[in-house]
Amino acid sequence: MNKNKFIHIVAFDIPYPPNYGGIIDIFYKIKALKEKGFHIILHVYLYAGKEPSDILKQLCHKVYYYNRRRFANPFIGELPYIVSTRNGDELLNNLLKDKHPILFEGLHTTYFLNHKSLEERFKIVRTHNVEHLYYKALEEAETGFFKKYFFRVESERLAQYEMVLKHADLIATISPAETEYYQTMFPQTSYVPAFHGNEEVSGRLGQGKYLLYHGNLGVGENNKAALYLVHEISPGLDIPVVIAGNNPSRQLKQAVKGNPYINLVSKISSEDILELVAEAQINLLVTFQSTGIKLKLLNALYRGRHCVVNPAMVENTGLDSICHMASKPLQLQRLVKSLWTEPFTETDLEHRKEVLLGQFSNRHSAEMLTRHLGVETLSV
Repeated sequence: MNKNKFIHIVAFDIPYPPNYGGIIDIFYKIKALKEKGFHIILHVYLYAGKEPSDILKQLCHKVYYYNRRRFANPFIGELPYIVSTRNGDELLNNLLKDKHPILFEGLHTTYFLNHKSLEERFKIVRTHNVEHLYYKALEEAETGFFKKYFFRVESERLAQYEMVLKHADLIATISPAETEYYQTMFPQTSYVPAFHGNEEVSGRLGQGKYLLYHGNLGVGENNKAALYLVHEISPGLDIPVVIAGNNPSRQLKQAVKGNPYINLVSKISSEDILELVAEAQINLLVTFQSTGIKLKLLNALYRGRHCVVNPAMVENTGLDSICHMASKPLQLQRLVKSLWTEPFTETDLEHRKEVLLGQFSNRHSAEMLTRHLGVETLSV
């Protein structure tokens, strides 16, 4: 192992357990870089009662933890709230202990990106979304007044703030759509596909038992998609439907109450969700915002049988060739009915492998990232 291969990674949240989008990308990136021989100096912002992790201690050369500075009034100041609450001087002091490259995870962690003392450092920003568009979509999906107003204000602040990215040596985007957006302003943009928890394509042959929708149901967009399934798609199906995810809304619970075809599963572990994905005949995934890449889509394609999506779920991802796609409720119903009795075959599995094990493998993404770094940038 080359002792000079060190890198700082600044994470917006603790990346263990890897149980949601951006955190999944960070955790498996750490694992992939470690396998490439990197010593990782990890900086983590803790909040919401989360605790340090022994797993991260084993994977990393050093782990620093910081308390996120939450404000009673999230509308104070011109900086985005997600940035201004991650701005402690202790982080800067720890980054200045050496001259290793720095990977900032998301706009959230970039408070010191343009700091004068880091001018000579090689700096990467991993974008997990076009954040102001993501927050705009959150505003549109939200029904509560306070959250809706917060998302609107945050979207406006993020749109103004994103020019800070000109101070990055590399912007590592997570999807082709983001790449296209950022390249218009920042020529140092490059697409590095998402890291995830799948090492092999393991879709089970034959037929499954139900149609599945899964996601964190406490997120407005996922709640909206689940309700769309309940109200617009499932009434025309008459087949078993499972909706799985934590923190379902009262509205969703009420919508499925008394429905003999729909089973709402909550208080569920990530491992249990992956088993549901594998046992399903069809994984149905719809979204109303085509930002970033949905890691639950990669999980469904790596581990599941047939995958039915709407266009926004796969737009500019390169994954449309291994999904079944329709846009309107009646079209989705017809597609589900046609696939309900179709076994998942060896041919289907091999086609998945051709697409996924090339561009969408962790090994491939790690190689792309390390090529950008270069050994010469890693010397002490």
